[in-house]
Amino acid sequence: MTHLMETYKRLPVAFVQGEGIYLQDANGKRYLDALTGLAVCGLGHAHPRITKAISEQASSMLHTSNLYEIPLQAKLADRLCAVSGMDAVFFGNSGAEANEAAIKIARLHGHKQHIERPTIIVMDGSFHGRTMATLTATGNRKVHAGFEPLLNGFVRAPFNNIEAVRQIARNNNEVVAVLTEPLLGEGGIVIPDDSYLAELRELCDSKNWLLLLDEVQTGNGRTGKFFAYQHTHIFPDVVTTAKGLANGVPIGACLARGTAATIFQPGNHGSTFGGNPLACAAALAVLDTLEDDALLDRAAVLGTRMLAGFGESLKGNNRVVEIRGKGLMIAIELNEPCTELVNRGLDAGILINVTQDNIVRLLPPLTLADDEADEIVRLVSKLIND
Repeated sequence: MTHLMETYKRLPVAFVQGEGIYLQDANGKRYLDALTGLAVCGLGHAHPRITKAISEQASSMLHTSNLYEIPLQAKLADRLCAVSGMDAVFFGNSGAEANEAAIKIARLHGHKQHIERPTIIVMDGSFHGRTMATLTATGNRKVHAGFEPLLNGFVRAPFNNIEAVRQIARNNNEVVAVLTEPLLGEGGIVIPDDSYLAELRELCDSKNWLLLLDEVQTGNGRTGKFFAYQHTHIFPDVVTTAKGLANGVPIGACLARGTAATIFQPGNHGSTFGGNPLACAAALAVLDTLEDDALLDRAAVLGTRMLAGFGESLKGNNRVVEIRGKGLMIAIELNEPCTELVNRGLDAGILINVTQDNIVRLLPPLTLADDEADEIVRLVSKLIND
């Protein structure tokens, strides 16, 4: 019997040790981790540089609170703004908290324009978190079920459909922002048209709306750029990230530029644990490693290699609808439910995920060696082909 609330349908395995791309369970069996804790451990497990930073900070000081200056937090904010082109950062503990901050910025932006019911356009198929605001913003009815009444102030549009957003603009004069992922993560690694973000940016500029990008999953090098929007020429007003930012230490960041960066004032928002010294030390070590080891370029190269490998090994398989990806966010969509592949993967010694019931989702670490990338392709292809 366990005293844990049953909020997860856990798989029958417990891991006790990790190294690089490998995890080891309580029975000594090793597994290739092609999921990295849902895109959290982007540098793999027990990375020596991250381990050193955490150990040194833990031996000095874990926490003070945001009532005081935190030099490591200020340093991390400087580094994130330098890499993103943003002007200011709020730190929380998760992606959901980062997205809550973005939603609150948008609502304050609207109220400052004397809009009584500020409304945010959100996208079908999206995922933004499980707090009440981020749950409401999420475009998945399964996530909403049982938690009604949902919050007001959100209106939905199909993802990658700029005309639908324009139609909302024509019919709703209380819209203040658009919130979207640059590409859908939980929604199945759905990649929009090349023009999509640019057209959203143009529309937001013309309407004095804020463009909010949720890069909780796509950020920190996952797509081959530090942020996925950097594959385009546009800048958002607000961008959020978490997951891979500290390689397993909880941290979330809401970055803003221009007017959006000055909307929060003392008392508008806060976080007890957000941006504490331990989390910031780990995140700074992640940024150093991404830069020093040229892992952004590496993620792009590995992604191309793996997509080519899957294209070859799954050629002629009639179950496969599409193979797609951006950097090390890879999806293999099948024409039928395939959730059983997760347990079969466990038996075969590889950790994968199935989202939307029929899409194999892979989020391997950016530190993969070529032969490890090839082994993931081999094992996953065998699961699908058998």
